[in-house]
Amino acid sequence: MNDFEEMTMPIDGSAGLGLTNEQLAEEVSHVSTPDRLPTPFGEFEFFDGVPKPESVQSIFDGLDLVRGITAFLNAVPGASLVAMRRGLRVAGVSSPDTIGYTDPRCTSTPIFLTPNTETTYGVTFLDLKAWGPTVIEAPPQSLGVVDDFWFRYVADMGIAGPDKGAGGKFLFLPPGYEGERPDGYYIYDCPTFTNFVVIRALQGVEAIKQSRIYRLSDAGTAPENTFVNIGEQVFNTVHANDFSFFEEIAQLIAEEPPGSLDPERAGTLASLGIVHGKPFAPDERLRGILDNAARIGAAMARATLYAARAPESFRWEGSSWKNGFVGGSYEFLNEGARNLDARTLFHYAATVITPAMAHAQVGAGSAYAYTAEDADGALLDGAQTYSLTIPANAPAKNFWAIDIYDTQTRSLLQSAQYPAKSSLGGELRAEDDGSYVLWFAPTAPAGKESNWIPTLPGKSWWPLLRIYGPLESWFDYTWRLPEITRSGAH
Repeated sequence: MNDFEEMTMPIDGSAGLGLTNEQLAEEVSHVSTPDRLPTPFGEFEFFDGVPKPESVQSIFDGLDLVRGITAFLNAVPGASLVAMRRGLRVAGVSSPDTIGYTDPRCTSTPIFLTPNTETTYGVTFLDLKAWGPTVIEAPPQSLGVVDDFWFRYVADMGIAGPDKGAGGKFLFLPPGYEGERPDGYYIYDCPTFTNFVVIRALQGVEAIKQSRIYRLSDAGTAPENTFVNIGEQVFNTVHANDFSFFEEIAQLIAEEPPGSLDPERAGTLASLGIVHGKPFAPDERLRGILDNAARIGAAMARATLYAARAPESFRWEGSSWKNGFVGGSYEFLNEGARNLDARTLFHYAATVITPAMAHAQVGAGSAYAYTAEDADGALLDGAQTYSLTIPANAPAKNFWAIDIYDTQTRSLLQSAQYPAKSSLGGELRAEDDGSYVLWFAPTAPAGKESNWIPTLPGKSWWPLLRIYGPLESWFDYTWRLPEITRSGAH
């Protein structure tokens, strides 16, 4: 038998003999719907496969709820940047030539997805609709990223970019641009008019202030940029988890050209009345369904983040420590399929996407691990006392740090200005074997003040380990974090 014959053989039965009456009845049972169908949305009634009038609205309500939940989980990246822009505007970053920065570091005051307290960042948004082609001059020895308004990668600038850290001029062009493409720039065509800019300069604030952003038409005569310290300002950059989420997405869809989002996600949103060029005006019925959908979607996103079920989510076998970036693809692709849970997990907890995150190398870049439970599998309680041992010879060429976050907002826990400890801090006390024992509690255990991060009674919390310049023992898994232990636990 050749391959063609094998491929064309009938799957079941004998060729040419047809089905018996019993076989036909069995086949019909597989393609039919019963007259009464229990579902999570209630019982649906049919007459010989046709929905009865009294069930039709319930069926469509269920469909709208499913579409709303799907829209929430798949549109988190876009809503995140709508909220980010709104929050930065409150903080005074309202134009591309205004750059917000954290001096000296980000504190727990802003509501901001998992910022670190170790490095200085500069942030702003490009507005290619208002400005047209826009230039960013990246400072030397910087790490800069530009993502579009759907949080898709556009460009790296600096060490991970084409300038290799030498600094350079980057030109960003709006959707549909057909004008000049001058020499002397690294040029990028952007799918969206609005683009998120993050600049991390290794030399700190003064280096960030070397950044320049201006219209291409102003090249050579560009005005100075404005820099606003946002590190201790009160503002919120986290997207909604209720009906307001869909208003955030509707704003994005209204601003960006049709075709800037993939057809599947755009189709899901369109089925809910979120369409470019049309007002988003859901009636009371749909508004209530979408509010419910957002809350259920948020619950699912939180389970995906805090209680991940995919085996590849876990950093070490048998450990609760998890990877924040799952799968090794900045587009969350695996053999042509999108890992939807990985995308939701990452964007529900973090900001900025770049291929550099997916390809950390020995001695370069950053690596991450987090958990939300203790050694007994119990959720972390801010009223309790816990300890975590950082084993000796941590695999960090540069340094390691632990920050703790609020489980509701995924922002720095507001228990201290800097709820974190770092091997750079100088105040940490080491054990005789070179390890460090960190303590988490509302008040410092006696004699442990130097290694203590405060927590808040009545609130949960979760820690994130950052390894800067991960070494071989991180990649070969020979160095491993133990579980967090609650004092007095059995």
